[in-house]
Amino acid sequence: MKIVTAHTMQELDRKAIEEYGIPGRDLMEQAGRGCADHIMAAYSTRQNKKTTILCGKGNNGGDGYVIARHLLQKGWDVKVVVLAEYDDIKGDALTNLVLLPDEILSFCTGEGELTEKHTVDILSADVIVDALLGTGLRNDLTGLYLEAVELINSASGKVVAADIPTGIHGTTGRILGKAVRANMTVTFGLAKLGHVLYPAADYVGRLIIVDIGIPLQLMEDAAGYDFLNEKLMAPFLKRRDRQAHKGNFGHAFIIAGSTGKTGAAALAANSAVRTGSGLVTLAVPESINHILEVKTTEAMTLPLPDAGTGHLTTHAIATLEKHLPGKSAIAVGPGIDRRPATVTLVQTLVENVSLPMVIDADGLNALAEDTRILHRRSSQNIVLTPHPGEMERLLGSSIPDVAAIRISVAQEFARTFGVYVILKGARTIIAAPNGMAAINGSGNPGMASGGMGDVLTGIIVSLLGQGYSTWNACRLGVYLHGLAGDLVAMEQGEAGMTATDLTDRIPLAINRLLNLPGKHN
Repeated sequence: MKIVTAHTMQELDRKAIEEYGIPGRDLMEQAGRGCADHIMAAYSTRQNKKTTILCGKGNNGGDGYVIARHLLQKGWDVKVVVLAEYDDIKGDALTNLVLLPDEILSFCTGEGELTEKHTVDILSADVIVDALLGTGLRNDLTGLYLEAVELINSASGKVVAADIPTGIHGTTGRILGKAVRANMTVTFGLAKLGHVLYPAADYVGRLIIVDIGIPLQLMEDAAGYDFLNEKLMAPFLKRRDRQAHKGNFGHAFIIAGSTGKTGAAALAANSAVRTGSGLVTLAVPESINHILEVKTTEAMTLPLPDAGTGHLTTHAIATLEKHLPGKSAIAVGPGIDRRPATVTLVQTLVENVSLPMVIDADGLNALAEDTRILHRRSSQNIVLTPHPGEMERLLGSSIPDVAAIRISVAQEFARTFGVYVILKGARTIIAAPNGMAAINGSGNPGMASGGMGDVLTGIIVSLLGQGYSTWNACRLGVYLHGLAGDLVAMEQGEAGMTATDLTDRIPLAINRLLNLPGKHN
């Protein structure tokens, strides 16, 4: 699913009208009718079909007038409350307002007037439609509009937002003071960032996209982001040839672990196995090798010189170089600690290894010591998987806790250093060196526990080793990681979910995508 900024959507509307000659009233008609159709499909079984539609003075209000007309034609009991004077309504919105019977209309302009006159209309409605402000809102709600949002949220009826719930910033996903909590949002043309980014995503409810007649080429050419869901990601998974053998599925090489952090190494290796690698070799400090041989069964282990410390040293570099031939992808970082010798080892690998490479955890902290090392890299396919704290260390500065800014931060770092960035969190961001970006739609709060990042590292290095392009390995890896977590949550709930639980569900997540209805490959 493609997602755009609120500004991009406004530009698409403008181009459709000015460059393609599509009347704005036609776009509004398609939007309102599509929203009305989905309201009727979802809630027509409600006994009284009583609806209150709250409209602003702009085009979002115009969508509301079209919705009202179509519901009236189907026998619904409709009340339209306009938060403006009649003379404030202009253009296409006015064209549709005059088509409504006067007896269903009411106009409110003063603070307190809505509560005084229409509390019963709102609280007793089976369906409440929010057609107040649309995606143009930039400042915190005040006055009559804030009053409307509070009334809507206090009602027991189903709430449908036309285009976007009032109070949500259409691009950043911020809540502008307060916002309508919708059961369903019917948006027009394309989904906006504000629909999927947190915290706004919690207010949107079920998201439905309606085609309003904007030319397909315009929408395809518009700058936007992939929103990763099953339908988008399923076609990228490869089915296995019936005559395949382990040599067809790559040899993942993972450098991980230190004293006290053997779990990180095991999780990364076991996840690579579960994702389908033909072979997995786990390189660890020799003092902890015996522990990893117990924690991993299918993965091979490679003991690395550690001077008896249980931590990697520069003496391991020669051993690594000897064993790199024949490997298809490399991962470094989970649980390796931040000692100076380990930092040197990571930086040496970045400068000298040309294999596709995933760098995570303390591998990222080693890069943060001198990010210029990335300009001297040998591999053209390096994937960094920071959480926000690690991203801040890479940047040398803090990141505002705004999802849309996180997107631009990931994109800029990816472009500057020529790497792929997976910025983890709720709605993980994937950014490529060429400027492309994607937002993950899978996953849940149960995944906020130790070891989940190590699992992701194992998944991505496995996919790289199996021959997936770096962009597809990043997107598939992140989506499968979240989907496996969602499968755990469906079975046992979110609380108490472990990284091992998730690792065990990776094959089920893969199988789900491979057998998605309509998938053919």
